[in-house]
Amino acid sequence: MLRVGDLQRSIDFYTKVLGMQLLRTSDNPEYKYTLAFLGYGHNPEHAELELTYNYGVDKYEMGNAYGHIAISADDIVAACTAVRANGGSVTREPGPVKGGSTVIAFVTDPDGYKIELIERSFDGQGAGLR
Repeated sequence: MLRVGDLQRSIDFYTKVLGMQLLRTSDNPEYKYTLAFLGYGHNPEHAELELTYNYGVDKYEMGNAYGHIAISADDIVAACTAVRANGGSVTREPGPVKGGSTVIAFVTDPDGYKIELIERSFDGQGAGLR
């Protein structure tokens, strides 16, 4: 779950820039929050990302506990090209991870959350745009 300052802006980023689908939303006016669930498919076959918008809160401090979300990509260079073409920001260009050979890149969402793109290796290993 990520807390976001502008729900529609974040939905647009995850759907238009990273290619996820908006799976469902849930509004709770009594407790002053709205949830949006996104992913590349439905749970349990696919992971879902929950975005939470708390009414009236437009910014959060990142803190030091959050690291990043990781998403796999078949072709990381093509994924970064698509991110840029759709208005996203690549903050670490594709290249090998320090101390290894796995190719990674980083993008940042509108609220400043880091997303690691990890290129799948041909042997099926690797984490990772899916």
